[in-house]
Amino acid sequence: MSTTPAKEPSLYVAREPIFPRRVYGQFRNLKWWLMAVLLGIYYLTPWIRWDRGPNLPDQAVLLDLANRRFFFFMIEIWPHEFYFVAGLLIMAGLGLFLFTSAAGRVWCGYACPQTVWTDLYILVERWIEGDRNARIRLHRQKWDAEKIRKRLVKWTVWLLIGLATGGAWIFYFTDAPSLFWALLDGTAHPVAYTTMAILTATTFAFGGFAREQMCIYACPWPRIQAAMMDEDTLTIGYREWRGEPRGKQNVAGNGDCIDCMACVNVCPMGIDIRNGQQLACITCGLCIDACNDIMDKIGKPRGLIGYLALTDETAERAGNPPKSVWRHVFRPRTVLYTALWSAVGVGLVVALFLRTEIDVNVTPVRNPQYVILSDGAVRNTYDLRLRNKHGEDHWFAFAATTNGGEVFVLSLEGEDMLKVKVPANQTRTQRLYITAPSGSIAATRDRTDVRIWIQDLGSDTLPGTDRVHKDTVFNGKAQ
Repeated sequence: MSTTPAKEPSLYVAREPIFPRRVYGQFRNLKWWLMAVLLGIYYLTPWIRWDRGPNLPDQAVLLDLANRRFFFFMIEIWPHEFYFVAGLLIMAGLGLFLFTSAAGRVWCGYACPQTVWTDLYILVERWIEGDRNARIRLHRQKWDAEKIRKRLVKWTVWLLIGLATGGAWIFYFTDAPSLFWALLDGTAHPVAYTTMAILTATTFAFGGFAREQMCIYACPWPRIQAAMMDEDTLTIGYREWRGEPRGKQNVAGNGDCIDCMACVNVCPMGIDIRNGQQLACITCGLCIDACNDIMDKIGKPRGLIGYLALTDETAERAGNPPKSVWRHVFRPRTVLYTALWSAVGVGLVVALFLRTEIDVNVTPVRNPQYVILSDGAVRNTYDLRLRNKHGEDHWFAFAATTNGGEVFVLSLEGEDMLKVKVPANQTRTQRLYITAPSGSIAATRDRTDVRIWIQDLGSDTLPGTDRVHKDTVFNGKAQ
């Protein structure tokens, strides 16, 4: 009798490749249009030009890390204005909450980069290898000349798409035409080649091979989305009270579902929506198109699979009409998300239009707090940090007053005049001396509020128009 221990069964099942069948319908058409628009925006945006004047880049959208600035058409964001980026990220998060609360995982099904590029890769696969049945046969076929040829052609096209994807990404960080030619002649920075290689490899692997596994295992959103949904959220579901029991049509007692598996065959996630809502479902709507097509062919009403909420299910089972779509979309939770999203957006727009072209920080020098001059006057010292946001060198002049209108005497370290030149798109630190004459109110008080005025005098060719102020304190000798 053999004493060899029995091999324990594996707790893991090998992945079965998914070969979704082509489908036609309104949701498939919507996905095609969104894919074309989103890919067009991604690939073409770095090539759009925008004239900003001399000494400034003419790329419409540019993340200029070398100079620590972000350009978006007429908008220029500096490092100290990072709150604009934070605000946009908050709006993106609230937008995800809003759309998920209203219509489930529509982001995953239509606009997520993983979904968009996977759709593109499947489209290429279908062009080269054929539709679902042909791809299944090729997958099971032994490696011969036909299989090698088709796989090499497919992988080559996939690799080119990945290369274009990685290349488009790095074009957002420097001048796209210049970088393009530098990449071709081998003179680009190694970081550019490394970044492009990494993005090419990840696009090729995620869109071509990982596909639904990225959504199920790598992405955290399927697990978070449950907190965003409730019984009024519209999501894709199967009306089993109408479709069951499944079977041939025109048989007494059978439901509308003929168990044709069309909904399963078109699903890019490989799930059966008839088993109920599942974590893997990305709410893409392709199963709705497939089922509606079958219902049309067998003369049954559409909507066996469709968007519905849990409250609709209860009503429809009882033979009552469901709520209107707008009653599902506009409810307290979605209204709250919309209000928060709008508030952040309005705040960013207001902040954008209220900001000035002059950016200055004033820091009082504390050691010593003040100096008494030989004539009895009191002098305070301040460090100014001036940022010139223009594309040309600009001159800046200064003045200082108290709330009561008392004027101070000013002087600049290392300058004969009360104005300094700040180079284009640069920052200059300048020491400013403010003096209160002997006997003045500011000289005899312990602390006096002071307002420092900064006037943009313009460049050597164009006059300036901006004038801003900074409030600080003046320390004097108390009597």
